This record gives sequence, structure tokens and C-alpha cells, in this order.
Amino acid sequence: MMETMRTEGTSEEQPEYRGEALAARSVIGGILMGLANLVPGISGGTMLLATGVYPQFIHGVAEVSTFRFRPRSVLTLACIVISALVAFLAFAGPVSGLVILHRWVMYSLFIGLTLGGVPVLWRMLRPVDAGVVVAAVVGIACMALLAFVQPEPAEGSRGYLFAFIAGLAGASAMVLPGVSGGYLLLLLGQYVTILTAVAAFKNGLTAGDWAAVSGTLHTIVPVGLGVLVGVVGVSNLIKVLLDRFERATLGVLLGLLLGAIIGLWPFQEGRPPEVGTIFRGDTVVVVDGELTMEQAGREIKPSAWETAFFTPSTGQAAAACGLIIVGFATSFGIALIGGGDRKQDQGGPSDR
Repeated sequence: MMETMRTEGTSEEQPEYRGEALAARSVIGGILMGLANLVPGISGGTMLLATGVYPQFIHGVAEVSTFRFRPRSVLTLACIVISALVAFLAFAGPVSGLVILHRWVMYSLFIGLTLGGVPVLWRMLRPVDAGVVVAAVVGIACMALLAFVQPEPAEGSRGYLFAFIAGLAGASAMVLPGVSGGYLLLLLGQYVTILTAVAAFKNGLTAGDWAAVSGTLHTIVPVGLGVLVGVVGVSNLIKVLLDRFERATLGVLLGLLLGAIIGLWPFQEGRPPEVGTIFRGDTVVVVDGELTMEQAGREIKPSAWETAFFTPSTGQAAAACGLIIVGFATSFGIALIGGGDRKQDQGGPSDR
């Protein structure tokens, strides 16, 4: 896998396709990448590996970021990016709605999807040494920190900065196969916020409602800038880390996957604030049957409700286990199709 991921190798290390085949693979890979970034637990980079265009994507980003505009690289990058954006815009609304209304169901599926990458990384890291263990512990600690230090919603300039950081984190994660950008957004508390804004942006464009479109720009613009910086800057950094510290980087990645379930405990639900209590510095009242912030006059939507844990029924616990198995099988299968087991490609002692 890592030989395929490196971008400094010879042309023989990278799959070559004719123009038409490369364009078709790039479009398909971009669509799958866009859908993957909506689902915490599935990596957009893995989708590009599955369609065989990951090396071209990394090369394209590296070349464009250094102002080298080869037509083949630009066309490949454009096909991937445009198709990913179209898929993301088309499905952002339905996915965010499912997370809000059926949180425990979606989180159970996300746990399985996330853990599906663990066996693939484990085989790539064998034999596991002390350095890998330490790196994995660091990754688990990072996930635990993100899960337990839930940031408070920020507004104004702090809100813009946090949206930028969320975009940066999400884009940075999606570049490396195995790391889910959607999952990091989920832990940062920005997943539903961003998907809701994207869905509103799309609906506003479709309806020609420019007021609705402009209302989403305070989220869309800083997140978009973060995504741009993340893809360009961190993809180059990841390339260096994989070239120079491959096992340590993969060890941290393994820890991230193992620690992911800390923040995805499924049995939690959104609970509305009570009338008369203070919500984000404002009093909760009822206006036209809807919970509303009295001074701001804004409706308190389900996506903004605080989450709380609950005790599942026997049926819910059984269903959650089933969904975890389904998610695991799906993610693991995709990783294998994408080239997750590349021991032969890396060349063992027998073939060097």
C-alpha cells in the first residue's frame, strides 16, 4: 500500500492509464471520495486507492501547489475535485438528517466502518515493535482528548476560526487513506453544522434564494478555506512523513482508529432545552410551537440540541451490534479492494 501511496518513486511504481480511462477512474473516485467524506469511518483517500487514482491525486496536488500545471495532472485533479463536490452537495442533507434523527443507529454503523481499517493496518505493521506501540498509544490519546474535551459552540470571529480549523482537520484527514475526515468533524462538534450549512447552500442555489445562500456563507467560506489549506499543505506533509517515518505514521493511524470508538458510543440522543432555561446565553421560549432563543429570535433546531446518554433496550443493543458488524465488513472490504494489503507490493525479504 505504501509503495502505491508514495509520490517520489519511479513511474513503474504508479499505475498508468490512458486519458479516457484515467478520466473515468478520476470521476468515479471523486464521487466515492465525496460520499466517503459524508460518512465518519470511511476515508476519502481509501476510495481513491480503490479506483487506482490516489498516486495521481497526490501528484496533482503537489504539482499544482508548486505552480506546475501539466494538463494531465490538472485534468485528473479537476475530475476528482468537481465530482467529489457534486456528490458531497447532493447527499449532505440526507446524511445529516439521519444523524440528527437516528443518532444511535448511525453511530453504531460508524463504529463498524471505523474499526474496519484496523486489520488492514495491523497486517501492514507486522511485526509490531515498541515504536509502533508508542505511536499507537499517542493516536489513542489524541482521540480520547477530542472525545472528552467537547468544544463549546463559538460565534463571531471565534466561530469563523473554529470553522476554518474544522475544515483544515477534515481535509487533512481525508488525504491519508484510513483516516476519516467526517469522523474528526464529528468529534469537533462541527459535523452536523457543516452538513446542514452545505444542504442549505445547495437548496438556496436550487431555489434561487440568495438570502438563504448568503446566510450559509459564514460557515461555508471559512470551512472551504480550511479545506483548501488542509489538502494542499497537509498532503505534502503526509507525503514527507510517510517517506521518512512510515511505521511511526502508520502506528499513530492505528491508534486513531482504535481510539475512534471512544467518541462514537452509540446510545446518545439529542435532547431539547427546557422552556425558561438559558441556552447559549439566551432564554428559551416557545414561538409558534417551536423552541426559540428569546433575544436572538432564532429557532433552536434539533441539530443544536445537547446530547445525552441513554440506556438501550435489548433490541437496540442487538441492532447496534448488527450494524457494527455490517459497517466493519463494508469498511474492511473497501480497504481490501483499495489495496489495503500490500505486503507483496512492498517487497519482503524473499523478493528483494
